[in-house]
Amino acid sequence: MTETLASFTPPTRFAVPGRIAVSNRAAALWQTATLTEIRRETPHAATFRFAVPAWAGHLPGQHLMLRLTADDGYVAQRHYSIASAPDDAGHIELTLDHVAGGEVSGWFHTVAAVGDQVEVRGPLSGFFAWPGDRPALLIGAGSGVVPLMSMVRHHRAQGLSVPLRLLVSARGPEELIYAGEFGAETTPVFTRSAPEGVPVGRMAAAHVAPLLAEQPPGGWEAYVCGSNAFAEHASRLLVAAGQPVERIRIERFG
Repeated sequence: MTETLASFTPPTRFAVPGRIAVSNRAAALWQTATLTEIRRETPHAATFRFAVPAWAGHLPGQHLMLRLTADDGYVAQRHYSIASAPDDAGHIELTLDHVAGGEVSGWFHTVAAVGDQVEVRGPLSGFFAWPGDRPALLIGAGSGVVPLMSMVRHHRAQGLSVPLRLLVSARGPEELIYAGEFGAETTPVFTRSAPEGVPVGRMAAAHVAPLLAEQPPGGWEAYVCGSNAFAEHASRLLVAAGQPVERIRIERFG
């Protein structure tokens, strides 16, 4: 097993539009999205809620392309995971970190105001989508929790009985995005500071192995999202605990 883990490279797939039952034509069209609400999540992350009346719908885990156009005609485009559940018809939410030097995230965090408009296109990528039809083991770090939170919200909105668990890593409680929304399905892991009595440290086998030891019927479909380093670390923990490689879906950034 040591040799297998040493040579294991987690598979990563990139966004491919139209891989699920969403209209390819609708996903290819740019639509106007109007900013209706800004919610602070952490000192460095905020959620931006948009009204998109003609949004064709999405599955939890999908993302979109966002386009900003400056007054001088300069255009910037970025891919962002969708944080909201598909049950929130006519609206989508994005949760963005304020990236140092980031022109798009910088605009959102320092300039954007309710009433502003941007363009969006999607949904994109079916590989990381979770339709809610199989047990889901979700593992994320930092803003990697965003597409996973769409899954958690959908699970709650639909009252799904299929098992779902979330392991989420953050530097400390103040950096835990969506902290006020997590319930019994979520186990936070803090790497630098934690509430009294809660251990501090990197996500480890002790967090993952118990979930693989008591799997639901049919096993888990694992979804991992985070930085390159975190995605590789978490997927190796899963494989070491017995999760089949072909049932690990990964989205990574950075």
